[in-house]
Amino acid sequence: MTEGRVLKGVEFARTGGPADRPLLLDLYLPEPAANGAGTRPAIVHFHGGGWRAGTRSSLGPVTDGFGLTPFEALAEAGFVVASADYRLSGEAVYPAQLHDAQAAVRWLRNHAADYGVDPTRIYAWGDSAGGHLASLVGLMSGDSPVAAVAAWYPPTDLNRMGEQALPDAVARATDPGSREEQLIGAVLAEEPQKAAAASPVSYVRPGAPPFLLVHGTADRFVPAAQSETLAAVLEKAGADVELLLLDGADHMWSLPDGGPAAAEKALAATVGFFRRQSGIP
Repeated sequence: MTEGRVLKGVEFARTGGPADRPLLLDLYLPEPAANGAGTRPAIVHFHGGGWRAGTRSSLGPVTDGFGLTPFEALAEAGFVVASADYRLSGEAVYPAQLHDAQAAVRWLRNHAADYGVDPTRIYAWGDSAGGHLASLVGLMSGDSPVAAVAAWYPPTDLNRMGEQALPDAVARATDPGSREEQLIGAVLAEEPQKAAAASPVSYVRPGAPPFLLVHGTADRFVPAAQSETLAAVLEKAGADVELLLLDGADHMWSLPDGGPAAAEKALAATVGFFRRQSGIP
């Protein structure tokens, strides 16, 4: 990417409260159109890390290790990309994370003219915990709607994650002190209503935006059944949904041979999906 086309550490909101601090995002900007006219579609990305770790510059250590530079790839395809941080569960429990994600989308829409963004073509994308947030942003009504969602291995139904876990799961939502329990600040079995309130499947409705769900069949952290569950509910509601299951891929697209094939397929599918949604040839 051309030097100077990435704007790092842009403040999009503040957390408020006694520990008030800025929330930041990085902007990846495509080259200006040859004729200098027209607006661009935009994608707001939310990182993974189990809601308790991770940063806006990363798609997880394994995926980062493949050297695919997804943000730059999408910018080169013609999208403005905003990768946003949000409060982690050690700082605040849900729905703080959703509020921050919505604030990032709202900021980009309010500043669309500053960065040549078409406010009707703003999309959400996330991986793992970030895919969960992107899905919620897409499904919940409010003043920060998005036109389409892509989610990589997202948690979608917290109450069913434990029962859907693979036999060789590394982590289960029902484990004491699990990432999911830290997110909602409660034991899932004791507070199923809180788990449901933090689950994208609870908000599927007619008129939901198009979805792309990409998941590895060997995911030991977030079972692929989570994406299958959301896809089925979306389809039943009449939504446009694409489900891509990558055989043998674990979380962060890890394969037994250590190669990048699954990550490459996921990225290509994501670029293609957003191109189709935005009308970019």
